[in-house]
Parts: sequence; structure tokens; C-alpha cells
Amino acid sequence: MPRLLIAASGTGGHIYPALSFADSLSNSWEIEWLGVPNRLEIQMVPKKYNLIKLKVGALQGNIFRKMFDLCKLLFASIRVSFLLRQKKINVVFTTGGYISAPSILGAKLTGIPILLHESNAIPGKVTRFLGRFCDYVALGIPSASEYLPGCRTSFTGTPVRSEFFLDQSLPPWVPRGKGVLIVVMGGSQGSVKMNEMVRNILPWLLDKGCRVIHLTGKNDFFYKKLDKVYTHANLVVRQFSNEISALLRNADLAISRAGSGSIGELMVTKTPSILIPFPASADHHQELNAAYMARYGGAIIVNQHDPEKDILKKTISNLLESNSLSTMKSNMNNYDCIDSEKKIFQIINSII
Repeated sequence: MPRLLIAASGTGGHIYPALSFADSLSNSWEIEWLGVPNRLEIQMVPKKYNLIKLKVGALQGNIFRKMFDLCKLLFASIRVSFLLRQKKINVVFTTGGYISAPSILGAKLTGIPILLHESNAIPGKVTRFLGRFCDYVALGIPSASEYLPGCRTSFTGTPVRSEFFLDQSLPPWVPRGKGVLIVVMGGSQGSVKMNEMVRNILPWLLDKGCRVIHLTGKNDFFYKKLDKVYTHANLVVRQFSNEISALLRNADLAISRAGSGSIGELMVTKTPSILIPFPASADHHQELNAAYMARYGGAIIVNQHDPEKDILKKTISNLLESNSLSTMKSNMNNYDCIDSEKKIFQIINSII
């Protein structure tokens, strides 16, 4: 039985594609999962995968802190190399983030093939620095190859969980009616600033008859102070929903950050979108992620702005008055939902 080590940690953008790929494999594969203590994978990785926790962090802070973290990284890489031998791993699959660095270095020390998946339009630091040590770098967005000289790259797209491809009915807690259904989501980490932009126009949206599902993330505490507007029958506010696939399959419009995971899900469900890139994202990669979807005609980009300004309101108003949402949805038919898991599996078979 071939043995695969998946190294994916931190955010949904790293974990969900790895989960989608893992779930696509047959039972003839034995899978180990490498993560970091107290990160999102602790809740997200199913019990069927043995989760091994390894302490590792980013090289941030002053020179002394960076030197300390570098020593930890080198020690972690040695631990990974021992782990790979102990578990008799045949191949490593990683999706970027902190955990990728020791996984790539450990695999290199051990002589085990490694496939790195980069889902963003601008590769992260680990991919740029260590991608050349991998047997292949799989790309979620083709233009990322421009930033990876010396790497063997292949465009595979980003794996998206199977439920996003299935027709689904709305969850029973969603307001019913004929009003436009808007889903607001800030990714697995939430988005306080984007939430403020949406909250400022909520009274207007509800007066227009829109139904709004606002997924705020766990860091937004505003909604604990409720008033009449925020207890409206056409408004549902939640920190998180595990039924996001059903919501997006039925939504008329999504308002979202432009993380790679969200982009992939929106493109698969063909949901017309207003994308608000996180301005502090590394190398402004969310702006290029958003541009990738906008090129298909399925998204409009709105930069983060002062909630008191009317930019977001005017954008939504133009979409509703011009009946553009159906055109945007139709435009997304031009996006070919390639079988990402199959392409990644083919690469793994070629390097194992």
C-alpha cells in the first residue's frame, strides 16, 4: 500500500485543497497528515487521517527571533526526515504555508519525492524559495509560473471539495422568498473590515428586499449588540457555516475576499461575485487572484474602502438595476472545471 504524507496547515486555503485531494484517493492509499499545534487543522482534519503535530513558525521579527526560528526550522526538517523513514512514506504532498518548509527540506534530506501545490496567482515565500527543491510545483492559477524560474510547474487548478459540484437545496435556516440572495464571506479567518463595509449598507439591502447571509468569522464581535436592523427576517448572521457549498450553489451574489480557496469555490459554483481583496495579503496576491476570476466575467473587484463611502452600495445597485447577475453567471460557463485531483494524482504517479 503506497503511503502519502500530506503537509497542510493554518488556513482553509491550505487545508481544503489538501482535504479534497486526500478524499479523492482510493482506500489503497495510506495517508498521514502533518500539521501545527493549535491551528485550524486540529478541527478540520478528519479522524481517518493520522494527524501528526509539529511546532514550526515563520521567520519574522528581529534578527534574533529569525535566527531562533531558523534553528527551529532546521530541527523540524530533521524530525520530518526521521518521520518519513519511520512511516515509510513514498511521496509528500504539501500546499504551502509554514509546515511546507520543513516538509520539503525533510523530504529532500531523505530522497523522497515531493509535490508542492501553489494555489495563489503570486506564489508564497515557501514556494518561491523552496519550489526548486520539489519534483513538481502544481499551480492553481497558470500565471504563477512566471514567478517560479527553475521550477518544474504544471497547471492543475486547485482541488475543490466534491460537494461544490453537486446541486443542493438551501439549508432550512436561510430566509425564503424571491429577493436576491446575497452571501457574504471573509474566508476561514473572517474579515472585520469587509464586515464593516457590508454592515454599513445592510439597511439599504434589506429595504431593497434582498436576503442576506453574513458569515462574519470568529473575530467580529459587533453583532453581539443587536438592534432592529440586525434582527431582520431577511438577515441571518453567523460566524461560520459548514453548508457553504449549498449557499453558494443557490446564491444570486457573493461578496467575498479573494483568497485562493474562495476563488476556486466561487468559480466551480459559478456564483456572480463582488471580490474585495485583502489589501495586506502577502505580495498583494489576492488582487491577482481576483483578477483571474474577473477575466472570465464572473466577478467585479471593489477595493477595501472607508465603510461610509458608497462604492460597494453603488456597485451592488448597478448590478441589480442592470440585471447583470444572470450574465455574470452565464460568463462563468467559460471556465472549464478541470479535474484537479486527477491531474495532481497523475503527477504523483509520475514522480513516485
